[in-house]
Amino acid sequence: MTEEIQALFKLIAEGAEFELSANDSGTEYLLRNKEDAKTAHLEGDDAEAFSQEYSTIKTQFPDYSVDQMLAQLWDQGGYSWMAVGDDDEE
Repeated sequence: MTEEIQALFKLIAEGAEFELSANDSGTEYLLRNKEDAKTAHLEGDDAEAFSQEYSTIKTQFPDYSVDQMLAQLWDQGGYSWMAVGDDDEE
């Protein structure tokens, strides 16, 4: 993930293990697993699906921590397979 791409995003949720950033228009997301040093760049249909799933989890599990919500999306939502190492170029 290049620094130029990361600079276009603002942090919207952060836990000890995961963080979520979005662009200003909310059409792209960066879902980062800090422990694995991997980031999934979500755009287009993937970003739209992610946004809906994230909203659903926040509604269904209001007591979940940020890490619990984002870990569920990372693992069970399947977004981990889209991730690249933080040092890798896209």
